[in-house]
Amino acid sequence: MTETNPTQAMALAIVQAHTQRFGAATATEVPALFGSEDPVYRAAKLASLKLGFIDIDADVLGRAWQAQTQRTGQFDASAWPVAPQDFGMKPFPLVERKDAFAACPKNLGLYAVLPDAAWVGRCARAGVPTVQLRFKSDDAAAIEREVRASIEAVRGTDSLLFINDHWRIAIAAGAYGVHLGQEDLDALSAEELREIRSSGVRLGVSTHGYAEMLRADAVSPSYIAMGAVFPTTLKKMATVPQGVARLDAYARLTRGYPQVAIGGIDEARLDEVLATGVGSVAVVRAIITAPDPEGTAARWQAAISGGKKA
Repeated sequence: MTETNPTQAMALAIVQAHTQRFGAATATEVPALFGSEDPVYRAAKLASLKLGFIDIDADVLGRAWQAQTQRTGQFDASAWPVAPQDFGMKPFPLVERKDAFAACPKNLGLYAVLPDAAWVGRCARAGVPTVQLRFKSDDAAAIEREVRASIEAVRGTDSLLFINDHWRIAIAAGAYGVHLGQEDLDALSAEELREIRSSGVRLGVSTHGYAEMLRADAVSPSYIAMGAVFPTTLKKMATVPQGVARLDAYARLTRGYPQVAIGGIDEARLDEVLATGVGSVAVVRAIITAPDPEGTAARWQAAISGGKKA
């Protein structure tokens, strides 16, 4: 750390207080760009970089620590920021926000992300409470067929169906909700965002760290998904696996939202994920590659709803 006291001393204190929680600090010097001369902000950003957070998330943490210190009147290296107001988030509860999307259950339970309508129907009939159609195709007609078939497949069940990406088709077909990634969210115009909101469809948003959570919070979605918690081979991730310690910090910050943990979660790791308080765990391959998908789904749902070991 190249900063001089008191910034260096505060940064070191933060690192020492949280290394056990977030993992060993990086041994190499981490370059930093600062947006303020405030010593607490600079110290917290330096410390966050040393603890392995990417620059944009370290910057968010620096500003949050500065706000926390100003609010409480004292710097506390052990107090990791978790108060939404220190991050500039909008007030909770969500229902009181004028721009909030339609509400969904606080606990979405087992959340199966599925490749086609056939799997959507199978999981819905098996009692999976939340399902998502993630159908990949450049054929607009094929996409519409799968979306409409998925909506029909959950009819008569208790499953809530979210459509990944294809929000116009989802709204036209009468889907319960849509799920968007950060790039999809950023690509929306203000008018398109209002169109989605005014339709009454629920909106879930993927996040991979503090900066993306604040971006999601700015539109007041129905739920926030957080990941990837563990390594996954399904897609190339822009960020390293977040781990349970970070998931716990994220869950504390976004506690005003229904929360979904996703990414590399298996039955052996389910208990520690649930211990963070998230009300939903999303799985992509754990069900569809299982020898007994229905039995696997039942075990997972029992663990999530009852807090018992899977």
